[in-house]
Amino acid sequence: MGLALLGSTALTTVTVQAADKEISWIYCGDKMDPIHEKYIKQWEEKNTGWKIAPEVVGWAQCQDKATTLAAAGTPVAMAYVGSRTLKQFAQNDLIVPVPMTEDEKKSYYPNIVDTVTFEDTQWGVPVAFSTKALYWNKDLFKQAGLDPEVPPKTWAEEIEMAKTIKEKTGIPGFGLSAKTFDNTMHQFMHWVYTNNGKVIDGDKVTVDSPQVVAALKAYKDITPYSVEGPTAYEQNEIRAIFLDGKVGMIQAGSGAADRLKKTKINWGIATLPLGPEAKGPGTLLITDSLAIFKGTGVEEKATEFAKFITSPDVQSEYELQGGAGLTPLRPSAKVDEFVAKDPYWKPLIDGISYGGPEPLFTDYKGFQNSMIEMIQSVVTGKAEPEAALKKAAGEVEAFK
Repeated sequence: MGLALLGSTALTTVTVQAADKEISWIYCGDKMDPIHEKYIKQWEEKNTGWKIAPEVVGWAQCQDKATTLAAAGTPVAMAYVGSRTLKQFAQNDLIVPVPMTEDEKKSYYPNIVDTVTFEDTQWGVPVAFSTKALYWNKDLFKQAGLDPEVPPKTWAEEIEMAKTIKEKTGIPGFGLSAKTFDNTMHQFMHWVYTNNGKVIDGDKVTVDSPQVVAALKAYKDITPYSVEGPTAYEQNEIRAIFLDGKVGMIQAGSGAADRLKKTKINWGIATLPLGPEAKGPGTLLITDSLAIFKGTGVEEKATEFAKFITSPDVQSEYELQGGAGLTPLRPSAKVDEFVAKDPYWKPLIDGISYGGPEPLFTDYKGFQNSMIEMIQSVVTGKAEPEAALKKAAGEVEAFK
């Protein structure tokens, strides 16, 4: 009896030791990227006894799922999250810091590390990055009597050209998105960052600063020459209208170029037009990150894997596919090669130097909703820019 019992205990121990230690990963999207699949396999081969267990969750749910599990005390080891949520996770003690060495920080394009930094500490590993550039339809420019090879360089020129296209061709000159959707705020932040503006400076809310007021006024001024009923559209729906040849200019990422190559549209791409206070080409710098959750017992190994799967060689292979709409996170010889082969990458990269991060708020959704309501109130003519911004500044004070 005793021997039999002892034998079964010994067998159990052996089984437990043989089982792989697991790093669970909430992976946002419709399916795993084949490049990530390839490198997961490579990492597992080099790290005997460890297994990566990704769970693919749709974009609309993945953020909430990671948050719910962590708040319930049953966190996943790692999750793909919008970097804007890192402050909230950190303040609620749900994630561990992922400090970067000086060399690691220097390997990225300027301002990118800021998107994951809160109180001088990095809280995530950047995994995906997007910027925007201005796309214009050269044939519509020509039809409107504009030089098809010369895009607008300033907001004033952009508004004037949008007006000319609308008046001369009857086709909207600009694609403005104002749907109740997160990228309505993102699209507006591109205007803020092309006028040297900020909506929060340290702990001070600057939503109603002169630079942001100017951006919202320009938004109001371009609305009459934009796609009708902008509150019906988010940025990918506006992109679809552009791909159909039905709008003169849009702000979009690299995914638009990839799709335009498959159309007959005669198009151009340039850095975003600048506001009167701009210091140089700007754009909103949006990153998604890998956050390492606290209390799983595999934090150290998960951090090691997160740094591997976002390392320069793996990352450049992942982001330079084109269709995903990403911008490279780091400069490299490989990126230079791509820019030389496909010049459309250049404006998407040039905007980084004066770009700014997604603002970090403790209640990011509350902040975002205030901003969307503010934009909608102005483009629908229900409020004037100054009043709308003053109201929003009062509201977002509570979300920081």
